[in-house]
Amino acid sequence: MIEVRNLHFAYDGREVLKGIDFAMGRELVALVGPNGSGKTTFAKHLNGLLKPVKGKVLVDGMDTKEHTVAELSRVVGYVFQNPEHMFFEETVFDEVAFGPRNLGIEGEELRKRVEWALKAVNMKGYESRSPYSLSGGEKQRLAIACILAMKPKYLILDEPTTGLDARSERSVVNVLKSLREMGHGILLITHDMGLVLELAERVVLIHGGEKVFDGPVTDFFSLPLTNYGLSKPELLNLAEETGVGFVRTVEELVGALEVKLR
Repeated sequence: MIEVRNLHFAYDGREVLKGIDFAMGRELVALVGPNGSGKTTFAKHLNGLLKPVKGKVLVDGMDTKEHTVAELSRVVGYVFQNPEHMFFEETVFDEVAFGPRNLGIEGEELRKRVEWALKAVNMKGYESRSPYSLSGGEKQRLAIACILAMKPKYLILDEPTTGLDARSERSVVNVLKSLREMGHGILLITHDMGLVLELAERVVLIHGGEKVFDGPVTDFFSLPLTNYGLSKPELLNLAEETGVGFVRTVEELVGALEVKLR
């Protein structure tokens, strides 16, 4: 369990987070809000990259003020918005092996862990490729594999589909679905409301450094989203116009329309 209690944080005396309470287990939570709302600042507290000015963050009972990022990253993995910032090695294999090696894992155990992580993101066979030769979607999946190889319980992904073409975005979405089925807790930071609609079990909305909503995805899309600089996905607008109610995918919409037309 990740627990956040009365979290405050400030940059240069300007308060960015204002008393946020939050908790998550092994679920997929979408963290949303307009630019500058404090989403990434909040997320960086969950693995100790930032420390609270006031309040407390507990990761499986560990107070982040009392533990290093290295210790916390074994439990909470963070995939940054630009995956290339995470790459250091010349091959995909060595890139994925980098984290486990720092944990002292070597030999056959290391090979199996790298193989498992690459298989989880559908990149088996890429071991000898250069990370910098990969497509945008492949780089994003490699970044996820690097974190997975550390075997964290929770994953934070910051805008994982930004800048990707439709095919690459779909490959990343499929990986996220697979990770959720494997039992990982996932915090997904995104501006893509279509992604929220398809994937999220729960949505947390931050606005002006405050948590203004925390609840089911169905309730979230009932909010006046334009008040927070957000917009409803076209799929939901179409579902409302055709009177079929709440749907999460095109397939659900088509199925509902077929039932309605019978």
